[in-house]
Amino acid sequence: MGRRVLLIEDEPNIIEAISFILSRDGWTVHTHSDGTTAMDKVRASPPDMVILDVMLPGRSGYDILRDLRGDADMHDLPVMMLTARGQTKDRELAEALGVTRFMTKPFSNSEILEHVRALAGQDSA
Repeated sequence: MGRRVLLIEDEPNIIEAISFILSRDGWTVHTHSDGTTAMDKVRASPPDMVILDVMLPGRSGYDILRDLRGDADMHDLPVMMLTARGQTKDRELAEALGVTRFMTKPFSNSEILEHVRALAGQDSA
């Protein structure tokens, strides 16, 4: 089973924390911090799942999620969105666009690990 995650996030502290947590759990973590070129990164080396920040430079995580769900090759890719904005409308928009999981910041290490492991179990591709 593949264990490659692409973390699309622009906050260095969050990148470092998530990379550390998942690497210790056996994941290969690739990172990208620019919303404008995020889809190029996903297509160049498709991961087993994506962790996607909502607020990114260039393009929002919502735009990227919309593109992923509209791409036949990426349609079923598990995507967990992270956001500091956890209002109901943010969650509803992510769900309408086809997010697999939605998580608000701040989060605990155990929460990240639990959600990623659950997504890996759902991945039937």
